[in-house]
Amino acid sequence: MGFKHNILLAGALALSVLAAPVPDCPEEHTTNKGKTLVTEANIIAIDSTTASCSGASFPEECADAKTAAAALNSSFEKYNITSIGEVSALVAYTLFESGSYKYKQNHFPGRPGQGTRMMAMPNYVKPYATSIAGADAVAKAEAAGGDAGLKAVLALANADDAKSFGSAAWFLTQCKPEIRAGLVAETVDGWHKFLTDCVGTTAAAERDTSWGAAKQVLLKGV
Repeated sequence: MGFKHNILLAGALALSVLAAPVPDCPEEHTTNKGKTLVTEANIIAIDSTTASCSGASFPEECADAKTAAAALNSSFEKYNITSIGEVSALVAYTLFESGSYKYKQNHFPGRPGQGTRMMAMPNYVKPYATSIAGADAVAKAEAAGGDAGLKAVLALANADDAKSFGSAAWFLTQCKPEIRAGLVAETVDGWHKFLTDCVGTTAAAERDTSWGAAKQVLLKGV
């Protein structure tokens, strides 16, 4: 997290969508089995550079909108993410952190062990990798020691698209209920508190652009 976005989206979209009142806690997370919450067309409408991986600096890491949509929906189902507010936040967050889904590990400045589509720091990668691969696999990866160990643990978290994209939805389940409630309510304040109080990064203006775009697109159902 905190990964520098190489290609910032130009222009600020108006963040004028009316917000619903903040509930006491996130809405009930009922099953999302088989439901498509974000489509390939949605992601392209939010960020047109996701339409293809042409020209990607690391083609093997790039995921286009079609791949991203499938992986994101899988993660929303797995972790019972159902509200447009939370989906918008996770799409915006992962787009920003991964350079429009062009990267799944930190290349600038090249911090060992930082990655997945949310550019999680190693202290978050380890528990996520443990949750999807098991403690024994993580311990075996760490046995390499030092940077090699960190990279090996990240490799578990990045093993496939579902795992790499799934880190953000998993991470959201670690946030406090009031943080999730703010995202469900679709308010700017809720979005900023997610960034500052759960992610632990700055609520910079450039992050608002993709969040505003995601919310507008998903509310319209483009």
